[in-house]
Formats: sequence, structure tokens, C-alpha cells
Amino acid sequence: MSDFMKKITYGASALATFMALGTAAPVLAEPNTEAAEASSETYVWDLTDIYADTDEWAEAYAEVEARLEGLTQYKGTLGDSAEALETALRDMSDTAKEAVRVYVYTSLTRDQDQRVPESQEMFGKAMALFQTYNEAVSWVDPELLTVGEETIRGFMAENPDLEPFTFQLENTLRRAPYTLDADGEALMAQASLALSQANEIYSLYANASITWPTATLSDGSEVKLNQAGYSRYRAVSNRDDRKLVFDTFWGAWNEYESGMGATLNAQVLSAVFRAKARGYDSVLQRALFDDNLPPEIYTQLVDQVNAALPTFHRYLKMRGQMLDIDDLGYFDIYPPIIEADTGVFDLKRSEELTFQSLKPFGEEYLALLREGLDGKWMHSHPQEGKETGAYMNGSVYDVHPYVLLNHNDDYDSMSTFSHEWGHAVHTMLAKTEQPFETASYSTFIAEMASTINEILLQEYMIENAETKEEKLFYLGEALESLRGTFFRQTMFGEFELAIHEAAERGEPLTGAKMTQMYGELLKKYHGHDQGVMNIDDTYAIEWAFIPHFYYEFYVYQYATSISGAAWFAEQFLGGDEDVKENFLNVLRAGGSDYPHNILLNEAGLDMTKPDAYQAVVRRMNSIMDRMDALMAED
Repeated sequence: MSDFMKKITYGASALATFMALGTAAPVLAEPNTEAAEASSETYVWDLTDIYADTDEWAEAYAEVEARLEGLTQYKGTLGDSAEALETALRDMSDTAKEAVRVYVYTSLTRDQDQRVPESQEMFGKAMALFQTYNEAVSWVDPELLTVGEETIRGFMAENPDLEPFTFQLENTLRRAPYTLDADGEALMAQASLALSQANEIYSLYANASITWPTATLSDGSEVKLNQAGYSRYRAVSNRDDRKLVFDTFWGAWNEYESGMGATLNAQVLSAVFRAKARGYDSVLQRALFDDNLPPEIYTQLVDQVNAALPTFHRYLKMRGQMLDIDDLGYFDIYPPIIEADTGVFDLKRSEELTFQSLKPFGEEYLALLREGLDGKWMHSHPQEGKETGAYMNGSVYDVHPYVLLNHNDDYDSMSTFSHEWGHAVHTMLAKTEQPFETASYSTFIAEMASTINEILLQEYMIENAETKEEKLFYLGEALESLRGTFFRQTMFGEFELAIHEAAERGEPLTGAKMTQMYGELLKKYHGHDQGVMNIDDTYAIEWAFIPHFYYEFYVYQYATSISGAAWFAEQFLGGDEDVKENFLNVLRAGGSDYPHNILLNEAGLDMTKPDAYQAVVRRMNSIMDRMDALMAED
């Protein structure tokens, strides 16, 4: 795809790559799992706001297909006049918007149940449609650069109707050194579908093909350890059960080490090829260049996280002490460090507490959140064949966002609920202020909008805890969130960089090699050699479980985002009156500028500086200090 059009269609080509669905009814539905059965109500989203039914989708598909055939008529006209340029770009953008709509409907339909052949077929057709679109506009960037910077800038000054495309045009001019000629761009577009198949293979294996094992826990219950089951039972209070869950689940993944290694290696080689083909020095350079991010952001993150490992180890030692475990193991990382009677966090309670905790954002934010919670925008609970994890898909510009959850009615599920609705409100704010062409925002900012919700929810729960045990529980959960997002995601980022650099050096990447590399990072981060936490080699297959490795340098942005979120939250909680509007302005900006510029200009946050990351470390130490003080009261 032309980089110009890639920016416009970011919602489908980047965000929606890992957001999808299946046939959904606009009613409350009977849940299919034990966790869902415990809930007061289970929601299934209503896709009729996108298309009334699959027949209407088929008509829209045919219309987009026909429109694509006409886009080549603009080839050779972009330099004729400002009006000719605007006409061409407007038609391409409007076609892209409808293509996104076609894609998202099938993506959401597929993710509801990935076992349904009809959904798979529709999704495949939508993917092929984007392949055709890529080819139909692949000539745009080369032609714009041939027209020349001086002429393009003159057209922008002459024709105000080009304003929605200004940022993308500027971005195309910036990309000149890495843009191929028309034949080269056409070839890259033709190859895009083949180069993206590794993620599809992973998804089908992980969600629909692996035969998941069962385990019998100490209470006699037999549990199925698929991905949702693992997430639920890895935190049980009985230590022998936790180890059994880990040994059984990761034992199953180890059987697929070679195959998953080949799959991830295909993803890495695809990234290396795309970077080299365009003349980048490395995959990392290309990944940062997309959003014009200074390289100091990545290096500063890794440096600051590694410098903060003693703080992380302080937490792990506290975890061992509170769980009364001398030989802390990796399977001890998920259970709460203190038990407390917090009640069940069903969907209704999750909604109420999330809404209360986000009141510092003000009435505009809360009104948008209420609109979403009152609508049929959410697929809430686990079902067989459903996409695991959680996401928000807001890629259809003139339709509300959709939220996929796998709600287990526990505190972690409520935190995820708050996180994903942060994405949804961000999307609504951006769409309110931005046209389609600049509404899609960078991941770099996206995760700040969701992670700050988790922090505000944590502090609300801590403040409103009724007992010391409950307060300690929520403080412990806040620590676990920092572990999982700041340290764990940076560890993922180091692994991702290591495997790409190995491929760039020409080293073979097998599943066994990846397990070795990942295991070394696991041990470094968790203080294995210092006796902080023991890492069993069996668990080093964890890399094969992580879907985000198929999204090319996505994971490190979770860590930069919690850093930015902690920086904002520190000011929120400190009573800074200006930070709310600054933060909302960041969300309203959508993709109208590069993310680093938006943060710096709208809020004064410089992600190349150490302080942007030290706010997380300060928060982590503050939480542990509060816990020490509470426990000292005994």
C-alpha cells in the first residue's frame, strides 16, 4: 500500500489487524462458560450498526470492489492542479473508509467464533479486498514525489480542501528516502497478503487448532487449560495447583515449539524483508520511523527499566514474604499477595466502579463513556472459539467503537474492562475533533489513554477499601499491573529486538533458539541468578503464547504508555488543574500529528527524557511504602 494511503487506512490495516468478530445477535445471550454463568448478565454486540445483515455486507463489498477499479483513473493526474489532487485524494479516502467498514464487519464476525467456516470465508474476502486496494493505490507515493515538494506545497497553500490531507502529504514527503518507484511499490503491495500470513497461522493454532489439556486440581475439579482457563487458574491459592497449571499448560506449548518457532520466524523474516526492501538500516528503524519517533525513546525505555530492576526485585521479594514462600517460582507470580473479600466483579459492578473512578476526567469524558456503556457495543464473556484477550475496534469512522472482552468476573477483568473503555472514549474524542483522514491515532498514545484508566481505578479502589486487607489487596494489584506492563512488556520488547537483530545478522531462528533467548531474559528480569525468583526452563516457551509478537514492535509501546500514564496520573492525583484539559487535548488530536509531537506540544511530556519513565518507578516505590506502613500497624 502507498504509505500515504496506509496512514489514511491505519484503522483497518494496523489496528484492525488484530481486532475481529463473528455473527452476533443484538440481545443478551446465554454464556457458554462457567465464568460467564456466574455473571449477572452477558452482552453480545450488535453489528447491525455496521451492516443490517450479511446480504447488505455483500452489497457493500461489491460496491467497494467496483470503486477500486476506478482509482487507477487518477494515475498521472496528481500534478495537474490543486483541484485534480484534491479530487483524487478525496475519492481514494472515501473508498478507503468504506473498505475499512467492509473489513471490520468480517473481522468482528470472525472473532466471535473462529470455528465458523462462513465467517472465515468472509474475512478472507475482506483481506483480499485490501490486497486489491493496496495494489490500486500503490502508485500514489511515487507519483507525489515525482510531482515534487515545491508543487505539492503550492497546491496545499492554494486549495483549502486539501487540509484534511495535509499531514499525510507532509508525511509522504518525509518518507521520500524509503519510497520505491511505482513498480517497486506495486510489487510490495502484491506481496503484502503473503507477508502477513504468519499472524493468521498463529491465531488459528492458538484459538482453534491446539488440543488443550485438562488438569485435576487438589479439590478434585477437572479444568480445561485453554488460554482462558490458564488465565483463570494460574492465580489459584493452592501452590501445588498453580505449579500443575503451569506445568500442564506450558508443557502443551512445548509440544509446538518447532512449529511456533517457524511461524514466528516467518513473521520476523517478513519484517526484515520489508525493511531492507525500502532501504532502512533495521526493522527497529522502520518501526520507529512510521510514527517519526526519536530512537532515544526506545533506548531510554530499555535503559530506565533495566536501571529499575532493583525496584522490581524489591516487589518480588515482598511477594515472596507476603505469600510466605522462601523459594519463589515463576508460577507464584499471578496469585494476589493477600486474600481479601472483595466480592464478585460482575459486569454491572465493573461498569459502576469504572464510571466512578474516572470522574476526574470531567463531564465530557463521562458522557461519552455512559453512551458506550448504555449501548450494545460490547461482547463481554468467553465462548468456545472466540478470540482470546480483549480489544477495542473503533476503525469504522461513522459507527461507534466495539469492545471485545473475556470477562471472568474478577478484579483483573474489571481492570481490563476499564482499559478497553479508555480506548473507546479516546476513539470517540478523536472522531469528534478529527476527520476520517486524521482520526486514527498511534498506538504510542493509544495505550496511555487506556492505562491511565487502570491507574485511576486502582487509586479509587485503594481509597475506598473498607478493610486493611482489602486495601493491601488493591495495592498489590496495582503493583502487579506495573510489573505486567512496565517490566514484562519491556522484556517482550527486548526479546523482539533480539530476534529481529539475530535475523538481520543472518542467524537461523528456530523454536529452540527462541526459547533459549527468551529464557535468558526471563532470568535477568526476575533475578534468577540473584536468588530472587526461580525460572524453570519449561516455562521459557512463553514466547510462543504472546500474540503481540506478530504486530512488529507493538509491545514496547505498552511500557512507554504506562510510563506516560503514570506521568499524567501523578499530576492528576497531585491536584494539578491543567493536566485534565492537556490530556484530553492529546486524545482529541487523534492522528493529526506525530505522537511524540502531540505529547510534547499539548502536555509537555518528553518521552526521550528519563523523567517520563521514572514516574512509574516512583509510583511503584510509593505503593510498596504504603504497604510496608500498613503491615507495620500490626
